[in-house]
Amino acid sequence: MKRIAYQGEPGSNSDAACQIFTPDREAKPYPTFAHVFDALLNGEVEEAMVPVENAVAGRVDDIYRLLPEHPIGIVSEYFLPIKMHLMALPGADPKGLKYVRTHPMALGQCASAITRHGLLAEAARDTAGAARELKENPDMAVAVIAPEIAADHYGLQIVERDVQDIERNYTRFLRLTKDGAEEWPDLLSGPILTSMIFKVRNIPSALYKAMGGFATNGVNMIKLESYQEDANFTSTRFHAEIEGHPDDPSVRRALEELGYFTEYMKLLGVYPADAYRANHAFKS
Repeated sequence: MKRIAYQGEPGSNSDAACQIFTPDREAKPYPTFAHVFDALLNGEVEEAMVPVENAVAGRVDDIYRLLPEHPIGIVSEYFLPIKMHLMALPGADPKGLKYVRTHPMALGQCASAITRHGLLAEAARDTAGAARELKENPDMAVAVIAPEIAADHYGLQIVERDVQDIERNYTRFLRLTKDGAEEWPDLLSGPILTSMIFKVRNIPSALYKAMGGFATNGVNMIKLESYQEDANFTSTRFHAEIEGHPDDPSVRRALEELGYFTEYMKLLGVYPADAYRANHAFKS
């Protein structure tokens, strides 16, 4: 059985992403994203599952910093619906609950339920960690907010389901391997995404000219983000994602034109688009 690394504790959303999207892998938790990348590079695991952006909280900066610096490639993506549940120890009286513990972000996303139950909010390091600590230090007056997998893992009872204020909250995960896929998916296998990083040359309008190739060749760019490459704030690196396969003539021409105006470019992955994109396109 292949091993897949994730950041966090058992019962976290990252754990759930591994269990749902790669049920044939042995999921292994690590304390930080740096530990996840190290485990992948040194062969402790064959794959990694990392979150890169959330519909509410935005992008996960650590991944955008770590990914370009290592010989690691993207082989697939997965969109996990984020569902939060209010849970307590078995036998706890919901009317006797006084405190609720979870990650600060979850506290903000579940404010209505916390107010409705009249609970005093206390921040925890993460959602699954709050569930584990409640199991290790039982207190009938304490509730936690965490994914359903945490209730299953730590033997807690769910007091109320789906307590998140925003229903359409998804986290996008990327599945990584040490060197990326040995072979790209077939050009005709379905919707394909290509991810890359690049740094434009230091000439006037370099970014505008670099992007022109995608427009003239009809290639849809779905992501373009910039971030500083060093502490001098003089060098900018871009992360881009496009729809299409590098073997497609229009994509190949666009990438060739991009190369004229960049100091370097690196493909991070060529991989199938998750069905979530097609199922939710243009839907409010």
